[in-house]
Amino acid sequence: MKDVRPTARPIAEMLLAALVVASFGWLLWAFFTRGYLPQPFLVDTNDTFMDWFNTAYWSNNEGAYDVWRTVYPPLSFTFLKLFSLPGCYINSPFQGRDCDWFGQLAILASYAISVVLAWVAFRRADPRTAAVRGITFALGLPMLFALERGNLILPCMAFFVIAHGDIVRSPRWRAFAAAMTINFKPYLLLPVLALGLKRDWRALELAGIATLAIYLVTYALVGAGSPIEIVDNMRNWVVTFVGGNVWEQIYYSTTYASLLPIWSTPIPILAYLPSRTVEAIMWGVPILIRTSQALALLCLLGAWLQPRALPIGRVSALLLAVSLASQSPGGYTQAFLIFLVFLEPWRRPGPIIAIIAAYLLSISADWIISPFPDMVSRSWLSGQPVIGHFGMAIGQFVRPGLILLILWALALDSLWLIWRAHRDHAPSLGLAIAPNHEGALAA
Repeated sequence: MKDVRPTARPIAEMLLAALVVASFGWLLWAFFTRGYLPQPFLVDTNDTFMDWFNTAYWSNNEGAYDVWRTVYPPLSFTFLKLFSLPGCYINSPFQGRDCDWFGQLAILASYAISVVLAWVAFRRADPRTAAVRGITFALGLPMLFALERGNLILPCMAFFVIAHGDIVRSPRWRAFAAAMTINFKPYLLLPVLALGLKRDWRALELAGIATLAIYLVTYALVGAGSPIEIVDNMRNWVVTFVGGNVWEQIYYSTTYASLLPIWSTPIPILAYLPSRTVEAIMWGVPILIRTSQALALLCLLGAWLQPRALPIGRVSALLLAVSLASQSPGGYTQAFLIFLVFLEPWRRPGPIIAIIAAYLLSISADWIISPFPDMVSRSWLSGQPVIGHFGMAIGQFVRPGLILLILWALALDSLWLIWRAHRDHAPSLGLAIAPNHEGALAA
């Protein structure tokens, strides 16, 4: 497996980044001509920033867990209590959005800080590609989608970059940052578990203690959000949201599992596919997902046996990729995976394919193949009535495939690195790293 020539790396990535920038240019053109952000952005053109301001409303009013039935840990409400103007949330989240200039500023600041920190991490990983990867990360669909929604992955991303990028050297600061990511988004526990597979027990212990401490402090401040409440609300969310609204599940998904219920709905795309194709999809998608999960588990087992074979960022990426390929916590969560992939060197087919897929996931455009009836609504961003054009689109079928492509590309490359390590070093079965692994190379 030979490396691609170094001169080919920046040229190829410049071309890929140019596609992302061009899609961003098209997005701006579409907004200024139509008055709203087109698909793949949200259908409800009046709902901009509402992930932030809905949560901010309940951070300033009682009932987040027993009335709103949220699944957010208490940190989200503690954070938004600090970065909101309480007087704006007397009546509704929509009034809060129009009134709370501090919250709007916090959204933009969170986005800017996350982007700058990501660029610093890319620069330390590879100065030659830092600019194109940084621009792509900033203007790519996942981060722009999170910005439009005002989702809390924006402040969470800053801590994620500190925890998983080469930003700080202090183990305590990295542990604190990892703990913040878990308390913002509990599924981000998975990338942190890479520390255990690498036998870095001290770092894992620090992260665990910090996670528990932050949870207890924020739980005391909020006065609600016990594990029992969150689990109970999660069950309610699965029943009312996941099981009841197929369209919202498939609109911007990370997994093909979300697409399976579509075949039992009257969505017009079914008119374009023969019954045999539908049956093949229903039969093949579960097998593909299970096979991908098995491949990832095989890599993780190999990483345990050869803890020096893979860099920790690779193990974190595998853990996150298999999670996103199995269930979708939201399309903007791809930003975390893209960040980890962009820390990979442009070297060997596996990482190169994963990097290309990450660029393609960043394209902010879509092609509607089965339009729905046009919807008349108001666009909050433009402040005018608009006629929205949305429907089933190519991206809804391609993006989960790109997630799987990243998983398979990194997993197969990881197996090769693990096999190479096995040639020189015996497997490590204990809890500590064996001395003969100290000289093993991860790349």
